[in-house]
Amino acid sequence: MERLESIVESMESGDVPLADLLTRFEEGSRLLKACEERLRDAELRIDLLKRQKDGSTALGEFSSDRSSS
Repeated sequence: MERLESIVESMESGDVPLADLLTRFEEGSRLLKACEERLRDAELRIDLLKRQKDGSTALGEFSSDRSSS
């Protein structure tokens, strides 16, 4: 995540040559995909480990406001 933020900051600065911009964009896209996969995996684990108020484990769906892409 830190590397992705660093890439975005450098791209927004406007001081990056076009060739480097394209390389950073590609790296940023790969990092974003990895972050989205980790988030999806975490959501699945939450679904499986959702706890009821009494402490017992219950299966349930993860509710999210974000749309799937």
